[in-house]
Amino acid sequence: MKMRILAAALVAAPTLVSAQALPGKEPARREAAPKKDAARGAPPVATVNGVPVPRARAEALLNQQRQRGAPDNDQIRAQIREELVNREVLMQEAQRAGIARSPDVTAQLDLARQEIVISAYLRDYVRRNPVSDADVQKEYDRVKAEQGDKEYRARHILVETEDQAKQMVAELKKGGKFEELAAKNSKDPGSKDRGGDLDWHGPSDFDRTFSDAMMKLEKGKFTETPVRTRFGFHIIQLDDVRAGRFPSLAEVKPRIQQQLAQAKIDELVKSLRGKAKVE
Repeated sequence: MKMRILAAALVAAPTLVSAQALPGKEPARREAAPKKDAARGAPPVATVNGVPVPRARAEALLNQQRQRGAPDNDQIRAQIREELVNREVLMQEAQRAGIARSPDVTAQLDLARQEIVISAYLRDYVRRNPVSDADVQKEYDRVKAEQGDKEYRARHILVETEDQAKQMVAELKKGGKFEELAAKNSKDPGSKDRGGDLDWHGPSDFDRTFSDAMMKLEKGKFTETPVRTRFGFHIIQLDDVRAGRFPSLAEVKPRIQQQLAQAKIDELVKSLRGKAKVE
């Protein structure tokens, strides 16, 4: 399965922690700590055993919560503060135990850092190379033209060899029931238990050879010559035809934008790989 980079960069939100207060304690109210975070010039949210907890860390968690629809209020900020204190306590103990220096943890930290940096880079790349409305419209028109204005309800029997397919055709010509032959002989697990029924689809949903043969059939007829695709040999029967309903641009625009953004990232990776010296 091909690994797709865009999901981490544009779709998947970072995993959110459970910002719970310590058992038996009420969430602390938001307060301004007197000490300064030297790295950021802002007061830390807390200091644990002399170690300041940067306010930037709290803001990052707050942004994650906002992405999930949480409000920005004193209660949420207090819970985030408690969570960060809990993390710092555990982190200090883990460091004392030497956990952070173990090879397995070091490797995981390296991967996590790599993913974060790459995700930030790709978000910035997509921001600087946005998918235009014209690009979306062009892709929408292309898919719509490819889909056509009709939908077809067909059923099929899929077998491995041409001889098996010819045997199915012979059985059908002798009066065999298509549904029974499909249930007994088809190797398509998704349709065989439904008598080979493929439900309603546009032509572009199928292999081109399959759809070309299907569209030439009259309703109620089947292909007397086996149709070969990369999946095997098919006998196709056309049950019905109806006017197709294609979704509006507004309905599919976000999905098209994501697909086109993914295509841009795929091209970027391909270009960078072409320039890279890989040994």
